[in-house]
Amino acid sequence: MEKNRIYRVLFYLAGLLILAFGITLNTKTGLGVSPIISVSFCVSAVIKANFGDITFLWYAVFVLVEVILHMIMSKRSRESGKYRVTDLKKAVAADVLQLPLCLVFTRFMNLFSAAVPELESDCAGTFAGSFAGRILFLIIAVILTGIGAVLSLDMRIVPNPGDGIVQALGDFFGKNVGFIKNCFDVFNICLTITVGLVFAGHVIGIGVGTVLAVIGVGRVMALFNYLFLERLKNCCEIK
Repeated sequence: MEKNRIYRVLFYLAGLLILAFGITLNTKTGLGVSPIISVSFCVSAVIKANFGDITFLWYAVFVLVEVILHMIMSKRSRESGKYRVTDLKKAVAADVLQLPLCLVFTRFMNLFSAAVPELESDCAGTFAGSFAGRILFLIIAVILTGIGAVLSLDMRIVPNPGDGIVQALGDFFGKNVGFIKNCFDVFNICLTITVGLVFAGHVIGIGVGTVLAVIGVGRVMALFNYLFLERLKNCCEIK
């Protein structure tokens, strides 16, 4: 049992590292970032602030919204029984635990951001800096993001706030998580475009990479689970 827990923690940490690297590599291609961090990327570019720090603050907003939603659902369940939140304290505790997680996660992002060059400018004149090279690295980034996300989620320890907010919204509105994820992506893209146009006069962070992330990350997660989920469950004794 103890060995299985160690495996779960190791896979979970590996997932967070891979996810942080995938997201960072996505931003370094200069072809657009994934919707979930597009707002923090845009804000950090506008105010010239650290990307990881702004992402932490944005994730903290997600956690706050999750707590509010769970409190509302708990109140509704007591009044009508229509919504089911069996243990408010447990739900809120799980929400709050995402804060130290996203602090560690965004430190990983800062570390990778300092190590990975801006492909278009720093690698100009090389294959990595060409459009074809950046597309290749973008595909790699999407694959890594999907693998990292599914590894951290499958271990069922603490979800990252980007996944936690989608689950909370799905529970609140009684809708499929996939549908809510798509809606939330659209919301983030619209907000990013608005912030960029209002404060910088042009769109920041939205491009072909954003579209590829919306389409590709979910497909990578589904494929990874199809190939490896049962093995992971057996290895870590996940029910």
